[in-house]
Amino acid sequence: MSTSLSTSGRPPIADAGPQALCAREPRVPAERLVAEMVPPPRFDSVRFDTYNPDPTQPSQSEAVTVLSGFAAGLGGAHASGSGKRRWFARKPAAPSGPRGVYLDGGYGVGKTHLLASLWHATPAEPALKAFGTFVELTNLVGALGFQQTVQTLGGHRLLCIDEFELDDPGDTVLVSSLLSRLVEQGVALAATSNTLPGKLGEGRFASADFLREIQGLSAHFRPLRIDGQDYRHRGLPDAPAPFSDEQVAKAAYATEGASLDDFPGLLEHLARVHPSRYGALTDGITAVCLTDVGPVPDQSTALRLVVLADRLYDREIPVLASGVPFDRLFSEDMLNGGYRKKYFRAISRLTALARDAKPLVSQ
Repeated sequence: MSTSLSTSGRPPIADAGPQALCAREPRVPAERLVAEMVPPPRFDSVRFDTYNPDPTQPSQSEAVTVLSGFAAGLGGAHASGSGKRRWFARKPAAPSGPRGVYLDGGYGVGKTHLLASLWHATPAEPALKAFGTFVELTNLVGALGFQQTVQTLGGHRLLCIDEFELDDPGDTVLVSSLLSRLVEQGVALAATSNTLPGKLGEGRFASADFLREIQGLSAHFRPLRIDGQDYRHRGLPDAPAPFSDEQVAKAAYATEGASLDDFPGLLEHLARVHPSRYGALTDGITAVCLTDVGPVPDQSTALRLVVLADRLYDREIPVLASGVPFDRLFSEDMLNGGYRKKYFRAISRLTALARDAKPLVSQ
């Protein structure tokens, strides 16, 4: 699945050289897609009481209260029975009133933390709860087929969807149809989303766009607005400056399980791997080391990099880099365009991972 990288004349510092993400072409079986629909490793231990509300933003504390109550309300029997396969069960009546919550806020206010906390707080065994990104959900439909996905998720108490992709009309319709079927079977929903293209300004919230795009499902969602600034930079020092190529390579060879790639080559490789496999691309990797980091050349490449940044952040994999700082990855046009929310989130997350990587250079 992976191969070692050539030393390119550098003497190895560890017994085995670093791996190369560019040498990996992961294949993800359908059963793994289902099994991995749980909060990612970074959010294994988060709970409502580990969320740190900004005292200047009362909506954050209110969100914890509302979501705690929502989770408690899911503790009864599944709307259609036991929550397991119901071969002879009568089709349940569609639940009345809001059966879902939509977390509406800017990047870095802790929406994923709260979404994962809701998953953990819902009183049901893990097999009856699902958590995944929009990309992971659409890939599940592609792997299983629409009807099998309905059967697989239809007995669940809760489905959490992080980063609902409002910018892909076709996939939005597909997932809306899926969620409609799941709501009919009594599945509760919770979601966050990105901003639609053309919706400028980080302070502009997306609940109206979300509810419009999911159309008939809107009555089943209660929007929950969460104001605030990016918690990842609250009271923290500036992002560390990039290191030299030599420092990055030395750290890669000295760190067991690290990968080492040149950034332009990695961007080309990402174009050949489906974004739903980016998590598998990093299996077993303890640190990602990148040389020659520079501005991304176009928007398609930039959006693929955003997905990789999300998967690295979910898995708490430090990123050590040479080249330009992460806040210079995206052009001014990109940062002022319809996908700006994604790009700022990627910068925020990569900056946090760069801080985590600083100790590697001292090994």
